[in-house]
Amino acid sequence: MNHTVQTVFSPVNSGQPPSYEMLKEEHEVAVLGAPHNPAPPTSTVIHIRSETSVPDHVVWSLFNTLFMNPCCLGFIAFAYSVKSRDRKMVGDLTGAQAYASTAKCLNIWALILGILMTILLIVIPVLILQAHQ
Repeated sequence: MNHTVQTVFSPVNSGQPPSYEMLKEEHEVAVLGAPHNPAPPTSTVIHIRSETSVPDHVVWSLFNTLFMNPCCLGFIAFAYSVKSRDRKMVGDLTGAQAYASTAKCLNIWALILGILMTILLIVIPVLILQAHQ
């Protein structure tokens, strides 16, 4: 392709910037518009691995440890929750899910036993008081 650029300089003493002639390609783009491709546009998809969320149940385990801790199930669930969080920080999602599953099961049992014990601690004294009256 033959590219010729012609410049027209203004006189040195005029104080105005020089004016340039439009290149042939610039003229074609200005008159015809942007080039049209017959091929369809292609796209590139980049898959960014998102952080998989593994719940570690630390808050639930801490609650069961402090408030309802029958047979120390809440404390054991808390230990498994911390192990799950450690595995997640290392990047071992399979190990984190296994520990989290155990912590969840222990938390469910601690909650059920804690609720049953609370109900029994309320119902039994009421029944004893009614029997003595």
